[in-house]
Amino acid sequence: MAARIRCFLALLSLVFFSTNCLAAGNADEVRALYSRFYTAQNARNLDEVKAQFLDSPDFLWVSDGKSFWSREATLERMKMFQVNEVWRVEPDLKNAKVIEVSDTVAYLHLTLDLFIGSTAKPDRIGFLVSALCVKTAQGWKIAALFTTTAKPA
Repeated sequence: MAARIRCFLALLSLVFFSTNCLAAGNADEVRALYSRFYTAQNARNLDEVKAQFLDSPDFLWVSDGKSFWSREATLERMKMFQVNEVWRVEPDLKNAKVIEVSDTVAYLHLTLDLFIGSTAKPDRIGFLVSALCVKTAQGWKIAALFTTTAKPA
């Protein structure tokens, strides 16, 4: 009987640690996805930005209280901002939070600073960003972005 209990506890421990490793792996992959996304944005490489988005007409970016449906609509809006001399985001990935909804769906929440405007005097704007990420056959992709300016505490 004691051998069965030890075997059961060993199996239970294996399942528990395997699940934790999977979750940590997914969280790392979601953070890596966002790193590729913001790096492409800072390089003003909209083709690479597009590659990080889910290829779906249901792709959604909520920005400034407006909804932009599809990757193409989102990229057109991003292109408008990137005509500024300075356009750079600095996300706080160290404090980013990944909420795993399932093995193939995760929600990433973080803060970032957007530097935008002239080289002489760019504005610095704090943002809250949430991204809905999905795991596809091609890897993790951003399915929706929700951005809003950060409010002081």
